[in-house]
Amino acid sequence: MNGTPKDIDPASELREDEEESTLPELDLNEMPAGALAKGRAAILNFVKHAPSAPGVYRMIDAKGAVLYVGKAKNIKKRVTSYTRPTGHDSRITRMIAATVSMEFISTATETEALLLEANLIKRLLPRFNVLLRDDKSFPYILITSDHWAPQILKHRGARTGKGHYYGPFANAGAVNRTLNTLERAFLLRSCSDSFFEARTRPCLLHQIKRCSAPCTGEIDFAGYSELVREASAFLSGRSVSVHKQLAKEMDKASAAMDFERAASFRDRLAALSAITSHQGINPRSVEEADVFAAHQAGGYNCVEVFFFRTGQNWGNRAYFPKADRTLGASEVLGAFMAQFYDDKPPPRLILVTHDFDERALLAQALSIKSGHKVEIGVPQRGERKELAMHALANAREALGRKLAEGSSQRRLLEALAERFGMATVPRRIEVFDNSHIQGASAVGAMIVAGPEGFVKGQYRKFNIKSETLTPGDDYAMMREVLARRFKRLALEANGDKDADGPVPAETTVEDKAADLVAAAAPLAPSENTDDDAFPDRPDLVLIDGGAGQLAVAREVLADLGLHEICLIGIAKGPERDAGREHFHLAGRDRSLMLEPRDPVLYFVQRLRDEAHRFAIGTHRTRRSMAMSASPLDEIAGIGPRRRRALMKHFGSAKAVSRAGVEDLKAVDGISAEMAQRIYDHFHERAG
Repeated sequence: MNGTPKDIDPASELREDEEESTLPELDLNEMPAGALAKGRAAILNFVKHAPSAPGVYRMIDAKGAVLYVGKAKNIKKRVTSYTRPTGHDSRITRMIAATVSMEFISTATETEALLLEANLIKRLLPRFNVLLRDDKSFPYILITSDHWAPQILKHRGARTGKGHYYGPFANAGAVNRTLNTLERAFLLRSCSDSFFEARTRPCLLHQIKRCSAPCTGEIDFAGYSELVREASAFLSGRSVSVHKQLAKEMDKASAAMDFERAASFRDRLAALSAITSHQGINPRSVEEADVFAAHQAGGYNCVEVFFFRTGQNWGNRAYFPKADRTLGASEVLGAFMAQFYDDKPPPRLILVTHDFDERALLAQALSIKSGHKVEIGVPQRGERKELAMHALANAREALGRKLAEGSSQRRLLEALAERFGMATVPRRIEVFDNSHIQGASAVGAMIVAGPEGFVKGQYRKFNIKSETLTPGDDYAMMREVLARRFKRLALEANGDKDADGPVPAETTVEDKAADLVAAAAPLAPSENTDDDAFPDRPDLVLIDGGAGQLAVAREVLADLGLHEICLIGIAKGPERDAGREHFHLAGRDRSLMLEPRDPVLYFVQRLRDEAHRFAIGTHRTRRSMAMSASPLDEIAGIGPRRRRALMKHFGSAKAVSRAGVEDLKAVDGISAEMAQRIYDHFHERAG
């Protein structure tokens, strides 16, 4: 496991009854700076205060960054084992040499320590631990149960809403495709409750046979409930019985010469067949399981995860965790799984391709956390073995593709540095673009790319806030976006960690370890000081625009003292033709053009197009939110229920604004005080 370095011999740990007085007091100032002996001495001084109990320990360097988070059944014994003069591999030796202080958290049991360790690793990102990257939540399909006409929709995040959840699915695309097909197969509504209640006639989805339109009574309660039952049965794994029932209904309708109804059942059967045909390998004897496979090559790791629910394959995802090259596949897999299930519900069965230390302990911890027994097995034969080998083959292919893409990306970065005369190959590229319609709903967007491609976790969007900005002034918009981005970077460079930045999301654990995590909250995530860490400061900034936008960017960076960042403006060619772009470089009077078939040109175009895509998407989201906003939302005390009641009674927000107090009081759920508040709100606005 991640908290137990592989080279530490348990026999070398202290005995339970060993006295603290045997640990010598050492003066750190007498040790040469950075030496292994100094690190050992620091650890020896902290061993005196280490508890002889289960828990988690943190090793910290001179800058206050957390180097390593580990767990132990006995913290004192585990920490003392680091003080041996020999016997450590290079990773542990480097970690010990960099350690200047330690912190300890005791837990009631070793399982609590295991869960707390995984949680802290994800929060603190220690450089010597295996790090799970791209840890987004998985999407589910939700059939709600808080309305007489249940809604089917995609759901992410905490499962707090009322209804039945089916999943997880490997990615949003798989859920969207499945939802589209389920709508055609079962005709369940996907609209929101407010949209549903405002309908007076069926919407377009009913016209294209993707909804049964319960909103306008095209189907009665009993009929819609039957559709919901069929959809739930299908998603619960009873797809064969649903197929047989629909086929039976189709034959019955055909025999009764009701060919239109028979054609409807035929189309629904075809939709169901489309779902099952795209699920790939479906197990016969495994009802619910997650399958993990680990593969290593070229110093990199890939963990492939397959999700099987209700006897169906609901997709797979490849992860590329960061780990020291001295760690084997089994150690990477064990550390990865503990972090993977930190905020996800585990199934009853987990299959892995590699056995690892503390597999039984992790199974016990997940069982306590989930409230049901969790089995982690290494299959040796039969169908389970086939599933594990299938996942391993996918891991091998995914890592091969990743290595090939990385090699190609690095060659492009080297060529880009050569074309534009950069002194070094850029490791971090930031691209900026703005989007608006005549100044309305203006947003700025920043995308990030590096040696491994687009780094979507680093993307940022900027809502243009300036009230003095002239609508449509692209220069002023770019100035605001760049100033906000690089002001924070300059402040952080000067040691101000409280600069404007994203607030880290709160992390929760569904057991007693949550209280222990709260105790560790004052520590901010550590900076990864590894040479391979992705930098926070860009080496190259691309601006979607010509000489004018470039001049604005140069002025902003000069004001902040960031002179070393390379700036390039990308101006579209005549008639906006792709391939004829002009590149404006800071310090050069004339623009530069690349050969039409130069791979670097295609690479830069791809960066610019990604920035444009992200900016347009952000703008559309903001614009749709503005269009859907209601004047009623501005009134304190008006929530979704009262808003729906008012809209249903009056028909529109404008009619509500014209209504008198007595008319407002007649609406269900609107008291005399609330009616007066609504009336005063619109009269104050009018006056």
